[in-house]
Amino acid sequence: MDLDSLIIAVFCLVDDTLRSLIPGRLRARGPRPLLADAEVLTIEVVGEHLGLDRDAEVFAYFRRHYSHFFPALAGLHRTTFARQAANLWRVKEALWQRLLGRTGYDPSWALVDSFPLAVCRFGRAPSCRRFRGEAGYGPDHAAKATIYGFRLHARVAWPGVVTRLSVAPAGVADLTVVEELTDQTAGVCLGDRAYWRPELSEWLRGRGLELLAPFKKRASDPEPERSRQITRIRYRIETVFSQLCERLSVKRVWARDLWHLSSRLLRKVLAHTAMVVLNRERGHEPLRLAELLTN
Repeated sequence: MDLDSLIIAVFCLVDDTLRSLIPGRLRARGPRPLLADAEVLTIEVVGEHLGLDRDAEVFAYFRRHYSHFFPALAGLHRTTFARQAANLWRVKEALWQRLLGRTGYDPSWALVDSFPLAVCRFGRAPSCRRFRGEAGYGPDHAAKATIYGFRLHARVAWPGVVTRLSVAPAGVADLTVVEELTDQTAGVCLGDRAYWRPELSEWLRGRGLELLAPFKKRASDPEPERSRQITRIRYRIETVFSQLCERLSVKRVWARDLWHLSSRLLRKVLAHTAMVVLNRERGHEPLRLAELLTN
């Protein structure tokens, strides 16, 4: 579809889902905002799909090119838009969870993994004031370096839908968060070698969840073929992480506190889920996000 059609499709999806979640007024008191909440969420979702990562970029683009779709933007200040968008973080989470039911995902077949989120350059970390007492030092295995920031842990259900998120300091190990990611879930969950711990797997098996991971050391792996099969299947989570990091720029931490960071992360996951829903309803492959929009 073209961009105009995409904006209309996203607005209808967001507005209908929002009305089913909250039949009445979202705010118990106070005046209604100039820009409707469904319009703000639509602008954020479509902006993420277009690669517009910062609030100022999203606001400027839609004010310049789509004021006929969103006339209230002409009389709205950028900071008001950014504040309203950040205040909707709980609504974004509820929308994301509701839209998951329309992705056709399999709740009994999931993958878990994590990736680093640096909040500043390593050399600036000692003097960085952002996220004091919340962020931490930890390894970035891909870059073979140490970062200051967080680690984003995710549970991705087949065929590639993020169903749970957890943000922890960068030094927190993957195994520490796996219980939170898999709470009240059943079926099969695949991880990489960092999730190898037989006693944890046995405990999760008693709760109805089978955690499968390759042996912790490749050189001494007693079942290399089993490990290769697990790695081959769980590669799907790398595809999802690639879309989040490259297309949706999730690693660019522009936020200065957890409130804004939560809103940014939920906006990106909501955008990814919404595009999967639109692809599925149009008969496309769910993760081919680039093919949803034609030039």
